[in-house]
Amino acid sequence: MAIRSDEISQILKAKIASFEAPVVDAQEGIITSVGDGIARIYGLEKAMAGELLEFPGGTLGLALDLREDGVGAAIMGPYEHLQEGDAVRTTGKVAAVPVGDELVGRVVSAVGEPLDDRGPIETAQSLPVEHVAPGVIYRQRVNTPVQTGIKAIDAMIPIGRGQRELIIGDRQTGKTAIAIDTIINQKGTGVICIYVAIGQRSSTVAQVAATLQEYGALEHTIIVSATAAEPAALQFIAPYAGCAMGEYFMQKGGNALIVYDDLSKHAQAYRQLSLLLRRPPSREAYPGDVFYLHSRLLERAACMSDEEGGGTLTALPIIETQANDVSAYIPTNVISITDGQIYLENDLFNAGIRPAINVGISVSRVGGDAQTRAMKQVAGQLRLDMAQYRDLAAFAQFASDLDRATRAQLERGQRMTELLKQPQYEPIPLAKQVIAIFAGTQGFLDDVPIDRISEFERSLVRFIEQNKSEIEKDITEQKRITDETEKVLKAAIEDFKKGFAG
Repeated sequence: MAIRSDEISQILKAKIASFEAPVVDAQEGIITSVGDGIARIYGLEKAMAGELLEFPGGTLGLALDLREDGVGAAIMGPYEHLQEGDAVRTTGKVAAVPVGDELVGRVVSAVGEPLDDRGPIETAQSLPVEHVAPGVIYRQRVNTPVQTGIKAIDAMIPIGRGQRELIIGDRQTGKTAIAIDTIINQKGTGVICIYVAIGQRSSTVAQVAATLQEYGALEHTIIVSATAAEPAALQFIAPYAGCAMGEYFMQKGGNALIVYDDLSKHAQAYRQLSLLLRRPPSREAYPGDVFYLHSRLLERAACMSDEEGGGTLTALPIIETQANDVSAYIPTNVISITDGQIYLENDLFNAGIRPAINVGISVSRVGGDAQTRAMKQVAGQLRLDMAQYRDLAAFAQFASDLDRATRAQLERGQRMTELLKQPQYEPIPLAKQVIAIFAGTQGFLDDVPIDRISEFERSLVRFIEQNKSEIEKDITEQKRITDETEKVLKAAIEDFKKGFAG
C-alpha cells in the first residue's frame, strides 16, 4: 500500500494541536530519566548547587549537575519506586546534618540518622555538610600535640592538634589500627573523635564499634557509617557530614579528631557519580575537580586562634595504595594537601615490624612544633638514625666485613626497631614512652639480647612505676626531662639492669 504524504501531515498536525505540555513550576520539575542512583530532571530553574531535592515517597536527592535544560541529581536512598514523569520539588535547603553532644557515643548514617538501635537522636542544631574552610587570619600555628600512644609516631612523626596527617599504605598494613589506637588514646583528654567509614563492609564497621566499646573509647566517639551497600551519594557526603559534626566542637572552643577511612573509596564514589552524570573524565577516569573534592574537605581541619575560641579539628585521612604506588593520582593529590604522611609498608608488616612505618618516606611537617620537650630531648635524632639504619642494613647484606662503628650502628638500629614495635590496642602514655626511648637512645639496650628487648622494656617501665614513680610523675607534669630527673632516671635504669637476667 502506498504511503500518502497528505495523510501523514494531517496526522502530525492533529497530534501537535492536541499536545498539551505540562506547565512546569520553577520549584518543581519532572523526572526525564532515572537509574543507577542518578535522576535527570526537567525544570527546577531555581535549584541551587548542592540543594536537597524531594522525590516522591520522601526520598531525598542532591542537585549536583545544573544545566540549562535541567538538573542532574544523586538520589540518597532507594530509587526503585521512581519513574519517568514523577514530580520533584526543591526544598530551599542545602544538605545539613544534626550536630551536638547528643551524637557522641552513637553510630549514625551520613545524614545523621541513628544506626545503633539506641533510639532517636534529639539535637537542637544542625550544620551544612559543605562549609567554607576558616581563613588564614582565623588560625594559629599548631602548638599542642595529639598523643597517639604509639611510640614510633609520637617519637618520630608527631601529630599536632589542628594538623592533617595522612595515613597511607596498601591494604592490610595496619592503617585503621593506627587510627583506632589514636582514638583509644584520647580517652580522658577531652578530645571528641569522629570515625567516618566510607565504602567499607558493614561487618568491619561493626567490628570497629565493638573494639571502641571494649576499650572504653566509644563514649567519646561518633561513628559515621556509609558502607559499601549505601548509594554512592551517601558515601560521597559522609566525610563532609562527619567534618560538620567535628566543626561543632571546634567552634565551641573544644578539640576534635576526625578519621576518614578511607578517601580512596570516597574518590571512587565521586567518580561513579560524575561518570553517571556524564561529566568529562580526566586521569584514571576521575573528574577534573577531584583535587578540590579533598582539598575543600581537609582544609576544614584547623587550629583556631584564641580570638576565635582556640578550638581545633585534627584530620587523619587514610589512603589505600595499590602495590605501594604512592605516585598514583589520588595518593599524590592527598599527599600535596596534607601536612605530612605516615607511610606503612607491606614488607615491614610481613617482617613482623608493626606498626610497619617506613621512616624514610614518612614525615610530619608541623607536628614537631607541637611535640613535647621531653620527647624532643630523647628522640631528637631518632628518625634520622632509623632512616640511616634502614639504608645501612640494606647495604650491609652485601658486605662481608664491617668496621666497628658500622656494626655498632647496625646493633643499635636493630634494638631500636625492636623497641618501637607495639601490639595493637595498647597505646602507651607519654612518660612511659619517654622512659623506654631514653633507655634505647642512651645505649642501655646495647648489651641486651634482641629477642629480649620488649621484655626488658616492659619490666623497666614496671620497675620505675613501682620504685621510682616520681620520675614518671615529673615527666608528665613538666613535659620535659630536667637535669635532676635525668640523673635519677639513669641511676634507676642501671639499678634495674643489675637485677635483669640478661
